[in-house]
Parts: sequence; structure tokens; C-alpha cells
Amino acid sequence: MGIIKLASIGFALGITAVIPGISVATMAVVFGVYDRLINVIVPDVKKILAAWMFWLPLAAGGVAGIFFSSKVLTILFNNYSVPTYWFLIGVIAGSIPLVYSKVCRTSSPDYPEQRKFAPPSVLSVICFVIALALMIFMAVIKPEEGNVVYTELSPGVFGLLVLAGALAATAMIIPGISGAFVLLVIGLYRTVLKSVSDMNILLILPVILGAVIGLLLSAAFVRFLLAKAPRETYGAVLGLVTGSIIILYPKGIGEGIFIFVSIVCVLAGFAFSFIMSRDARKAADSI
Repeated sequence: MGIIKLASIGFALGITAVIPGISVATMAVVFGVYDRLINVIVPDVKKILAAWMFWLPLAAGGVAGIFFSSKVLTILFNNYSVPTYWFLIGVIAGSIPLVYSKVCRTSSPDYPEQRKFAPPSVLSVICFVIALALMIFMAVIKPEEGNVVYTELSPGVFGLLVLAGALAATAMIIPGISGAFVLLVIGLYRTVLKSVSDMNILLILPVILGAVIGLLLSAAFVRFLLAKAPRETYGAVLGLVTGSIIILYPKGIGEGIFIFVSIVCVLAGFAFSFIMSRDARKAADSI
């Protein structure tokens, strides 16, 4: 791939990274860069440096996409929070068929390269129920609005942002789950979004530190889970994705014209995500 094409793909992935419910890994599959990306995330400096012509333009485009979309979403949250949340709910709902297809996808022991579909296994259903129950529990204990926006750095905030970066980066590796969604669940999405939008370097750095730590520590583990227990792993992912709708629900649909706007937003979000997921399902066998 040429540098311009890789930078363009990175820009698209950067935008994806900021939208909760849209999986960066899934889009990487669609663009045909997932395998190379996951294989370069290793604690091997020589291997990483050797692949710089691949990951550097991808990363540069990604950073540009993140800053661009962070500005847009910050404006939307500040001025039209309810319709924005409904759009995100639609986006998440539209991605559910993709994740479910991965729960049902299996292969023959004799011919592992040949994919077929079967009903969800008992273990994958158990994983789904446990993950969904966890999300419901988090929705119950979640503070009102669940989004205290931190604008100043303190030791406590530093630790929270490092943890947030690590969890989000880990989630981003798994096709079907969104790192931004994880930030939403733990109540730090708007803090990270505003920090990036305002170029608040002091708050951005601990997130980057956590992301690097999360990628290096989790990439091998995620590869192991997807290789050894893909249906069960995606069963848990399906529970998390489904439960995130409960987390995001804005306790209303707005008033007056905003009722219509919210309905349009949830339908638009669903359509956007479903169409993107449909392309991802076609590319799923490349994982």
C-alpha cells in the first residue's frame, strides 16, 4: 500500500476511534490492514522499526482523524447532547448483527479455513449473559450522567486516564468492540474527548501512556483468545455491546423538534453502522 492510501485509511480509523460503538479493529479488517496491524504490536523494537513505512503513515492519519472528529463531537455534546446520544445508540445497535455473526461463525476441525455458521454455543451464551449482567450492574451503579469532565491533572486523574487508555486500547484490538465505548462505560469519554479537542497535552499524555501499555500487554492475550475461543470471546463482546445501549440511554428523547431530531439520529446511526458492518461481515474471513 502507498503512503497516501495508508494515511487515508488511518484518517478513517481515527474518526472511527472517536465514535463509541464503531470498532476500529472491524474497520481495519474492512480496509485490509488488520492482520499487519495486530502483528506489528509486539514488544520487539526491531520488528516495530522495520515496519515503519506501514504504521507511521497509518498512525499520522489516525491522529489527524482523532483530532478532527473530537472537535466535531465536542461541539455536538455541548449543544445537542440528547440527539448525539441517540445517534450513538443507533450506531451501537447497527453493529450488533456483525458481532452476532462472529458468535455463530465456526469452522470444521478438519478444514479450519472453511467457515460455517451454527447456533451460539452454550459457553458463548454464558459469556454473553455474564457480560450483559456486568453492563446492567454498571448502569445501576453509574453516577447521574456518568460523565464528570476533568480539565485539570491531579495524581488521581492521572491514574484514571492511564487506566482508561489501557482499557480502551485493549478493547480496540478486538473486532466488534469499540475503545471509545469502553471510555463511555467508565465515565471518561467526555474527559478524553474534550482533552483532545482542546489540545490539553497534560491530560492527553497519560491516556497515550496507558494506551501503549495496554496494547503491548494485551495484544498477545487477545490474539490467544481469538485463536482458541473465538465464539466465547465474541459472546462476551456481544453482551458488552448490547449492554452499552443501557449505559448510553439519555433518559428521554428530548422536547419539541428535538423528539423528531432524536428519532432521525438513532435511525441514521443504525443505518450507518449496519452498512459499515455489512462490509465488515464480507471481510470477516480475513481475520
